[in-house]
Amino acid sequence: MTPDDALAEISAHADAQRAADAKAYHKSKRDHLGVPNPVLNDLTKAWRQALDVPARVALADALWRTNIYEARLAAAKLLTQARIRPDDEVWALIASWVPEFDSWAIADHACMAGQKRLVADPARIEEVEAWTTSDHLWTRRAALVMTLPWTKQNFPKPHEVELRERVLGWAASYVPDQQWFIQKAIAWWVRELGKHDAPRARAFLDTYGSTMKPFAAKEAAKYLPANR
Repeated sequence: MTPDDALAEISAHADAQRAADAKAYHKSKRDHLGVPNPVLNDLTKAWRQALDVPARVALADALWRTNIYEARLAAAKLLTQARIRPDDEVWALIASWVPEFDSWAIADHACMAGQKRLVADPARIEEVEAWTTSDHLWTRRAALVMTLPWTKQNFPKPHEVELRERVLGWAASYVPDQQWFIQKAIAWWVRELGKHDAPRARAFLDTYGSTMKPFAAKEAAKYLPANR
């Protein structure tokens, strides 16, 4: 599977009207092909099954470099899998994409791939923590989106509690940043935490909710009981 072959398979499903609509919706300057996500899911699933890890990394790198919207989504989907061995090159490639994030859709797909690699090796949080002080909005946002798996434990182990508290510290440090996407990311993290640890999510909001943007505080409290 060469990059040209992969791009040809994606392009075979192109839809000019869908591409124009998506480009307008995302306010994007990059090329769009108008290929829906289910098609990309099917294509990348087949590629994952056919390629070993080094070949997948090489193909994902090449697709990302095209800067075509669907090719970047496909690059991320190629690397979104819980069990990948070895995965150091996979993580390194995903992390190298983070400074290039410039929109939520591509960033979220890449972050989903990154979530799997963080769960596989939580020590990588040391690298992610450095993103929290970046001047790049999307890099700071990625630190919260990639660590979402640590909101999901109903009965977290001690190391998971430690990781959760660490990320909540990052979220607290973000609260003064009133940019919409940063506030939305804080809300997303606390909202998801509220499904599994309502008291901790409520404690965060009791401390910081009044200084969050109103929409973000409301979103963060979405799954919390009305009565305390």
